[in-house]
Amino acid sequence: MSNLKLGVEVVGAHDLMPKDGQGSCSTYVELHFDGWKFRTTTKEKDLNPVWNEKFYFNVTDPSKLPNLTLDACIYHYSKRSNSKIFLGKVHLTEPSFVPYADAVVLHYPLEKKNVFSRIKGELGLKVYVTDDPSVKSSNPIHDVEPSVDTVQHSTPDQSPVSFTNSILNVFSRKKNETKHTFHTLPNSNEEKQHKSSPSAAAKTNKDSGMHESKSGLPPPKVFHAYPGSFSPMDYALKETSPFLGGGQVVGGRVIRGYRPSSSYDLVEPMQYLFVRVVRARLTGSIDPYVEVKVGNFKGITKHYEKTQDPEWNQVFAFARENQQSTLLEVVVKDKNMLLDEIIGTVKFDLHDVPRRVPPNSPLAPEWYRIDKGKDKKKGELMLAVWFGTQADEAFPDAWHSDALSSGDISSSAYAHMRSKVYHSPRLWYVRVKVIEAQDLHVSENSQIHDAYVKLQIGNQILKTRPVQSRTMILRWDQELMFVAAEPFEEPLIVSVENRVGPNKDETIGAVIIPVDQTDKRADDRLIHTRWYHLEESISSVMDGEQGKKEKDKFFSRIHLSVCLDGGYHVFDGSTYYSSDLRPTSKQLWKKPIGLLEIGILSVDGLHPTKTRDGRGTTDTYCVAKYGHKWVRTRTVSDSLSPKYNEQYTWDVYDPATVLTVGVFDNGQLHNSDGNKDLKIGKVRIRISTLEAGRVYTNAYPLPVLHPSGVKKMGELHLAIRFSCSSMVDLMQQYFKPHLPKMHYKRPLNLMEQEKLRHQAVNVVASRLSRAEPPLRKEVVEYMCDTDSHLWSMRRSKANFYRLMTVFSGILSVVRWLGEVSTWKHPITTVLVHILFLMLVCFPELILPTVFLYMFVISMWNWRFRPRCPPHMNTRLSYAEGVTPDELDEEFDTFPSSKSPDILRWRYDRLRTVAGRIQSVVGDLATQGERIQALVNWRDPRASAMFMVFCFVAAIVLYVTPFQLPILLTGFYLMRHPMLRSKVPPAPVNFFRRLPSLTDSML
Repeated sequence: MSNLKLGVEVVGAHDLMPKDGQGSCSTYVELHFDGWKFRTTTKEKDLNPVWNEKFYFNVTDPSKLPNLTLDACIYHYSKRSNSKIFLGKVHLTEPSFVPYADAVVLHYPLEKKNVFSRIKGELGLKVYVTDDPSVKSSNPIHDVEPSVDTVQHSTPDQSPVSFTNSILNVFSRKKNETKHTFHTLPNSNEEKQHKSSPSAAAKTNKDSGMHESKSGLPPPKVFHAYPGSFSPMDYALKETSPFLGGGQVVGGRVIRGYRPSSSYDLVEPMQYLFVRVVRARLTGSIDPYVEVKVGNFKGITKHYEKTQDPEWNQVFAFARENQQSTLLEVVVKDKNMLLDEIIGTVKFDLHDVPRRVPPNSPLAPEWYRIDKGKDKKKGELMLAVWFGTQADEAFPDAWHSDALSSGDISSSAYAHMRSKVYHSPRLWYVRVKVIEAQDLHVSENSQIHDAYVKLQIGNQILKTRPVQSRTMILRWDQELMFVAAEPFEEPLIVSVENRVGPNKDETIGAVIIPVDQTDKRADDRLIHTRWYHLEESISSVMDGEQGKKEKDKFFSRIHLSVCLDGGYHVFDGSTYYSSDLRPTSKQLWKKPIGLLEIGILSVDGLHPTKTRDGRGTTDTYCVAKYGHKWVRTRTVSDSLSPKYNEQYTWDVYDPATVLTVGVFDNGQLHNSDGNKDLKIGKVRIRISTLEAGRVYTNAYPLPVLHPSGVKKMGELHLAIRFSCSSMVDLMQQYFKPHLPKMHYKRPLNLMEQEKLRHQAVNVVASRLSRAEPPLRKEVVEYMCDTDSHLWSMRRSKANFYRLMTVFSGILSVVRWLGEVSTWKHPITTVLVHILFLMLVCFPELILPTVFLYMFVISMWNWRFRPRCPPHMNTRLSYAEGVTPDELDEEFDTFPSSKSPDILRWRYDRLRTVAGRIQSVVGDLATQGERIQALVNWRDPRASAMFMVFCFVAAIVLYVTPFQLPILLTGFYLMRHPMLRSKVPPAPVNFFRRLPSLTDSML
């Protein structure tokens, strides 16, 4: 029998509609779920009732939970007529049923029964699911009217345990049917599986000409990121026409062939020989291991000591181009000190090996007899041998012959070469408000001079301002914020320090607060404050109750407010290149609007980064980051033109996000772990610049700035496709707030947000470096652009020239007006006089003419719209005209190491101030480039919507009196503050989602 239960905590309501004729109402809440009904107590004469009652519904069949709904209805109970009056309801669906650890109190606006109902107010609920067997379901009620004094018995709050696998499968199941949900309630689809293969609807057939000569392919087309951008040809974007799993891609369209389609339709199919070595049954006392050999390439399993029944369960994958022989040899050997002894061999003719294509079931392993001679039976070996592609589920964990050179068989190197998918931890803001401290005890020879509170979570340490007081009561009233990641391993350590001398502090008291036991919130509701007892030192805090003395009657205590803010989005990278804009709390997540698929094909023309056997080579891998999901391809060793052909998918929740793909050289293969992975280059692709359904196959240049200048490290070949589930939802996303509502209700200042961003990057880097294989800190920092805020003369000049380019249009208009006034072109001047006379006589034509002119410009620029995503532009980044001295300054350490002490201090201060000015100039340029993006079709959907708006506005303003729009605009700008909302209006949200040339900055 299932122990799954749905817990509902009815917190309270506010701003309800009065119904008793005396300006008030007597309210209660009815909960309806799966045929069961619970009811709260009745609160008399209260428009803002508070219940704080808990109810538990028993879920009989967990598989039906995605189809069940919860209705919370508020009623006013009238004693006179003994009836109930409807005050509103809240309708919740399965995305709101989250585990207890993710549940927060949310205040939902009340829905109306019909259009003519007079409903207002909000209802606060906390909804979660639990499978704790100690939690008992509440008693149902009958359809009778409630008594005012009736108390609904509910089970006390229990601490839920973790979900079982069967329950997790219920929440991770994909839902194909469309459900009606409340319009302000987000749907969480994070529990969906992120599979490597795309949907079946996106599968296409292979091209029959796959084995044709590549010399017959059309030459690659060269594109510039934006009209008017003239980068050198080496740094230009090139469109390619590769043969992928679905066919040949030409101009963004897939030409299907006659062969069956592949689930990996965005990468080139690669044939592999898979050998799974499962186990063996041997005789004698030996140290067995298995050697799998095809030609000059061989893979070796680990060896066991003194065992006759070893079990390896390892998979070896030999690429087709590495198969230099038609014979597969599987040799079982006994490991010795000097020379390993051959126990027996199993041989296979590759022409007889079967072929497997997913979704066919895996091939069953079989027992094979291993013989050393004709009359000696040495045992049996369980094997499975088949031909497949990278779509095989055994591919990610297999040993690859194309990843390791024939001489590299080190298991330690193999651990750093496998392809993996990482999920960065869910980040929370920890808000701590230090209010006051009382009854502080100091030593006999000291007094409180400058007392402050030091707070620490992990490596993050913050301090309040020092205060002075002659009494034992100190007051700070200061808020501090940290970044914490799930699971919350590091506690919050609070200590009160007293500065007794120069660089000498004394600890007055300390307390340790577990972060996972603090309150969570998704809005700006007030958090209850608490008094915490202070111990004399951290060691006494760790001792707990055992360290307390019975004679202690008075304790120092501190007044704190601690909470986890889940209504914010915690930025772990640059705000311009953010790949995710969702809040932390899962209950605020909306359903995805599309699917992003990327095929990492290959890298061509790499420059050597190391020397091996007297020649230059590289050991490269790629990392892609979008949202919480990071992916890492396998490392291809000893190749200047590595081929990966790995495909990955992401759910897209916002088009104004950026996918980042970086290429790195693996420094952990032949050296110690202290070596860093070298950066080769990266590519940024904004989702809003991609047309839905089109396959983009391009070769992206990888420019990197070195102390000697800009250098092209190679070309990254990618295949990208953005699929939109609903075009209407995608269009609506442009008019919604860019960030979660908490960023507007309680905004964070720029300096505080920048500090929190660096803390978040350090937390993410720390967690991902603990994975296997680890994603190293230098890789995470490079992908997140942690050094983008540092001062650089090159960046400052580039932002200045961007700003000048934005205002070049206005300067051109001024020059054109000057030419008209000087009669440089008489015919043009006469036409301008006629147009000016018409606009003066008919002022109602001014605005329609302007919007119609914008519509014509947008239609004219549609022919020159970019046909490929933007890329790194070396000229825009001012990387070609930078001087050696400026490069030396940019690559200088921070703080500087090239000057005396006083000059270094002044220089570092100058760099800090100049870095802020550089960011402001870049922001100004970004706003101007977004205005240009309205008509230059960098974002095709936004330009189309703006074009339609201009056309409709021209018609509406033509038939409307000229004075009416001016009057309405003036009244709208001068409207009362009560009519204003803290959330930005739709035009502002639309403008903030427009792309700028920031994506092309190097």
